[in-house]
Amino acid sequence: MLSHDRPASLRLLNRELGILAFNERVLALSEDASIPLLERLRYLTIVSNNLDELFEVRVAELKELVRADPLAQLDGLSVADALQAVAERARRMVARQYELLNRTLTPALAAEGVVMLLSSMWTERQRAWAEQVFESEIEPLLTPIALDPAHPFPRILNKSLNFVLELEGTDAFGRKAGIAIVQAPRALPRVIRVPADVAGVPHGVMLLTSIVGGFVDRLFPGLEVRSVNQFRVTRNSELFVDEEEITDLREALHTELTQRHYGDEVRLEVSAAIGQSVLQRLMTEFDLGAQDCYRVDGPVNLVRLQQVIDLVDRPELKFPSFEPGVPAAIRGRDLFAAIRRSDVLLHHPYESFAPVMDFLRSAAADPQVVAIKQTIYRTGADSVLMESLVAAARAGKEVTVVVELMARFDEEANINWASRLEEAGAHVVYGVVGHKTHAKLALLLRREDGVLRRYAHLGTGNYHPNTARLYEDFGLFTADPEICADVHEVFRRLTGTGRGVDLRCLLQAPFTLAAHVLAAIRREAEAARAGRRAYIAAKVNALLDPTVIEALYQASQDGVKIDLIVRGVCALRPGVPGLSETIRVRSVIGRFLEHSRIYHFHADGRDEVWLASADWMGRNLYRRVEVAFPVRDRRLKARVMSEGISVHLRDNASAWTMDAEGTYTRRRPRGARRIVSQQALLGKLAAR
Repeated sequence: MLSHDRPASLRLLNRELGILAFNERVLALSEDASIPLLERLRYLTIVSNNLDELFEVRVAELKELVRADPLAQLDGLSVADALQAVAERARRMVARQYELLNRTLTPALAAEGVVMLLSSMWTERQRAWAEQVFESEIEPLLTPIALDPAHPFPRILNKSLNFVLELEGTDAFGRKAGIAIVQAPRALPRVIRVPADVAGVPHGVMLLTSIVGGFVDRLFPGLEVRSVNQFRVTRNSELFVDEEEITDLREALHTELTQRHYGDEVRLEVSAAIGQSVLQRLMTEFDLGAQDCYRVDGPVNLVRLQQVIDLVDRPELKFPSFEPGVPAAIRGRDLFAAIRRSDVLLHHPYESFAPVMDFLRSAAADPQVVAIKQTIYRTGADSVLMESLVAAARAGKEVTVVVELMARFDEEANINWASRLEEAGAHVVYGVVGHKTHAKLALLLRREDGVLRRYAHLGTGNYHPNTARLYEDFGLFTADPEICADVHEVFRRLTGTGRGVDLRCLLQAPFTLAAHVLAAIRREAEAARAGRRAYIAAKVNALLDPTVIEALYQASQDGVKIDLIVRGVCALRPGVPGLSETIRVRSVIGRFLEHSRIYHFHADGRDEVWLASADWMGRNLYRRVEVAFPVRDRRLKARVMSEGISVHLRDNASAWTMDAEGTYTRRRPRGARRIVSQQALLGKLAAR
């Protein structure tokens, strides 16, 4: 049993193992027979995508740390031990993925007429069809490279599909054949639909790996192909920009992006059947050890199986569609008039993101709107919302957009939007060098009756129309003069310079947000010590900041009841006698990605409720520009607590309970009425 007097390093759980634990919970949904079949396949691909990012970012960072200081400590483990623990747990998870794919999902899909036609299964007609596809669509794009002194090992792109071949014989120049590499261009689809009359089933597909593997010998006429195996290399994908030396962040980042494909190698995935000598050649080439190598029984990139889901039109094998609702206060009404009457709360994806897009679209066309200010963190390559900002700038309005160029894996899209906005005449700035702008803010200035009136939208999630249908978030429309004035001041800080004036009601990182959260936790502790009611509830994506965790531990020791809904990694150990026995940690994993951040403090009956862009992580509290905003309307405050906190605490089917060792147990109804929080919210808020 844990004791409350453990050293500080052991009072926290390991971050990387917490990330793996989250993905184990996602993988459990892929194993859940009550979930539609294609959605189970989708969860499988999501886990693989998440593992890619874990290796590209976190494992890459750990490898750099261990090179710099082999004895360095991290969360009570040496960095080397942490790497070993991550590798062992990730290996078990990957094995579980492929076993699930091969033994459960693939046969179940085949029973529904959705068949992945492997080369070992091909009929004569299917082989002829695949051969025609190879000759006409694939072979012209392939470049075989036989390794010898004149043909060195090619540069391998990050996460690209490649084949390594063992050849025997001599070529036209008399050279003895050995090892060859064939790279699959990213222009080629990884999943190819097969006509029903050829497939013999309604929905037949072939994987690119099967077709290339079946005919790759055509690239080496006269030689014997002894073996063909897939491999895939994952590289460090963090970008390095010297913020003290650069003069143009966009140009520096554009240059750095070209190098991301060739960062240091951190993981090698190979076909399970690969020979040891060939594998050793690859590991030597990439300077990786056995711990970094993952043998897989299937395609090396499960992420690409997402294309199967996209190609198969079987609605009954997917989640039922729904139409997001629109609050009655703004349904079919003038949006500005509705916001003037009272604040409007939107809960996505149950409620539509369309009003947010309409807010900016109407602003672009409204002659009374004279200025628009907007932050952008992630928005996608194609965005109606961004097109509205471009249109507003072209219409001559004063448009200012704070674009975060360093949003990981969205850098290129954001650079392109920044260029388009500038060409349209918008003022584009990149925030504060050294502090990512993660706050979600929009501000309109509208001339009404000769007076400029401000309207604001503040959110917990990105201005991304596509993910707004998949991510759970809250957004608030308001004309509250104090909130709007604070939003204006935040933009002034981001675009200008100087110390600025104190904000009246918003909390902004890296200035006041952490201090307020810590003070609010201490106030609850003081109330509990004085015998008054005290309660803290928070919903975040991650809880990692040691200062916040220690404050929560102290509050628990003082008797404060604390409910934490942490979707992802949580470093806090709940339920430890004498340390955290009044703290409960839940994680809700379901159809939608829980993404909103909510902070609630009882505050002697005042019931403070904050919505925020910031998780309780060091980077969010101290190294990013974040905003937390109060929910002042009593009715909306009750909604946030009901829809964002209470319903998840009642969930007994899709919620998981965490123990002090970081182990999660899925909650079960056990005779009680089954409550799935996301389904309950769909029934309450969606149009249908």
